[in-house]
Amino acid sequence: MGAHSRAVRRLALFGFSTLATPAFAETSTINAADTAWMIVATALVLMMTIPGLALFYAGMVRKKNVLATMAQSLSAVALISILWVAYGYSLAFVGDGSWIGTLDRWFLAGMTMETVNPAAKTIPEALFMLYQMTFAIITVALVAGSVADRMRFSAWLWFSVGWFTFVYVPLAHWVWGGGFLQTMGVLDFAGGLVVHLSAGIGGLVAAKVLGNRHGYGAENLAPYDLALAVIGTGMLWVGWFGFNGGSAVTASPRAVMAITATHLSACAGALTWAALEWSTRRKPSVLGMISGAIAGLGTITPASGFVAPWAGILIGIAAGAVCFWACTSLKQRLNYDDSLDVFGVHGIGGITGTLLCGVFAAKAIGDSSGLLEGNPQQLLTQFYGVAIAFAWTAVVTYVLLKLVGAFAPLRVSLQQELEGLDISQHGEALQ
Repeated sequence: MGAHSRAVRRLALFGFSTLATPAFAETSTINAADTAWMIVATALVLMMTIPGLALFYAGMVRKKNVLATMAQSLSAVALISILWVAYGYSLAFVGDGSWIGTLDRWFLAGMTMETVNPAAKTIPEALFMLYQMTFAIITVALVAGSVADRMRFSAWLWFSVGWFTFVYVPLAHWVWGGGFLQTMGVLDFAGGLVVHLSAGIGGLVAAKVLGNRHGYGAENLAPYDLALAVIGTGMLWVGWFGFNGGSAVTASPRAVMAITATHLSACAGALTWAALEWSTRRKPSVLGMISGAIAGLGTITPASGFVAPWAGILIGIAAGAVCFWACTSLKQRLNYDDSLDVFGVHGIGGITGTLLCGVFAAKAIGDSSGLLEGNPQQLLTQFYGVAIAFAWTAVVTYVLLKLVGAFAPLRVSLQQELEGLDISQHGEALQ
């Protein structure tokens, strides 16, 4: 009798599964290959912040500020992750308003294992949310490089909350979430405007508001350990495959083309920066080579899913040359202390890459044509996107810094700066 009952139950379950499976197949669009690739891409982009960016930045500050610099990257991961789940994702990617999204997904309300976002129909919505979270994290963390060695940790946390809320989230919605820049046709595959331009401009404004480091231009502020920075560069470089390749949101030929263009641009950027140093200073520095690689990676980002690999090489050459100029001549001319050259590398790189996307965009790759394919309007559209993102980021960053500064000092005291932020802000130090 027991065996008969088990057989009946098995038959019933089999019948239910054969009836239910076709219905589920009709309604579900989740693809296993896309999901697997995007899980990997999400992990790669998270690795870009910790430990990638943390090591990259820590290796370029002085020994007394290594832990404080790492703490800024670590805090960005923890803080922005919670804010993204609370309201950032919903405002950026839920709803189709021209200026901002909705709060329908407040704390992920209504999200299930089966729901998908219209921007990523073949992967679970929770995975798309996580992937976009890693972009928000690294963008905020990038800004910290401009104010390294002198910003109070408490001020950094308050500034991060405001900057994420009023700069990053609106830009993400405008460009990627159905906002007005996306509607008018601005191309930004993986973050030329949303990530690099915003971080660079935000960093420049922050550096000007906080003022130069003590001894800037007069004392030796050489990096503590470039070996750490080189390791960080390697992690960033590998992570960028998920950053740009994952922005296709599918395991597809377009993702492969984006990765190929990304790698070639990084190589061209590193070689170009090294060549310029060789010709002007007689020696190509390790710092210059890794700076050129990061410049190539940041500059190709907005164009990576729209251009052919050969264009990636040209964009990398442009990145190495333009960002080298920005970090040397322009920086001296304007006399700003952007500690780790966030503006010179990411800001200028993001602007350059966004504009060059309007030149090299190939319809066969990204379904959009640029200037070289007879569509000069795209370049004008890219200019418009750059202008809007530049102005919004600059104004909001300045206002936020003034607001935070009205309640608490933005900068550590001179004595704290001299003894180092590791001790003054965290009570720890490398021995």
